[in-house]
Amino acid sequence: MSVPVLEAVRARRSWSKVTDAAPTHAQLLTLVSAAGRVADHSSLQPWRLIELRGADRERLGRAINKANGDKGSSTKPLRAPLLIAVVASYRKSDKVPRWEQEAVASGVAHVLSLLLDEAGWGVIWRTGHYTRSKAVAKLHGLDKREELLGWLYVGGKPAKARLGRRKGIDARRHLTRLPADAHSIERIDAAADEV
Repeated sequence: MSVPVLEAVRARRSWSKVTDAAPTHAQLLTLVSAAGRVADHSSLQPWRLIELRGADRERLGRAINKANGDKGSSTKPLRAPLLIAVVASYRKSDKVPRWEQEAVASGVAHVLSLLLDEAGWGVIWRTGHYTRSKAVAKLHGLDKREELLGWLYVGGKPAKARLGRRKGIDARRHLTRLPADAHSIERIDAAADEV
């Protein structure tokens, strides 16, 4: 494994506050091209991304408020200069179920967030119940075979940000072996306790 990739993944964090700087469309094209290399059963490419900049974010704010039954415009989309809507765009397939296609779209979004972070941009993936609302779907031009999975909020990393490191996970709790029988489960548990 490439050490720079491992370190980039370990250093990744969510940036809830960002500056007004943002990657250009051309810069995004390069990163999206790389992110699209995620595992994709039958190469269906069941995803698409939508850039929201400037006044598009205000339009999203109005759609969010409409979805919530409120008047005016939510300021949530103004928290970053660039929002990238992540859309699962399901394809008809006898081999690839819907959940697997959604996993591909999520994988693209996650890899893109890693690439953006490594390129020096602050990123956070935001969701909300309104991602499934008619008003927000209409704004994004979604059709009946598409679902909005949220937005990557992207901007510059603030110079004076607190750089707390995320606590690492205990991989032993999440990586196990397939037990052969009930007796094997007891041995695996006992071995894990010894480590």
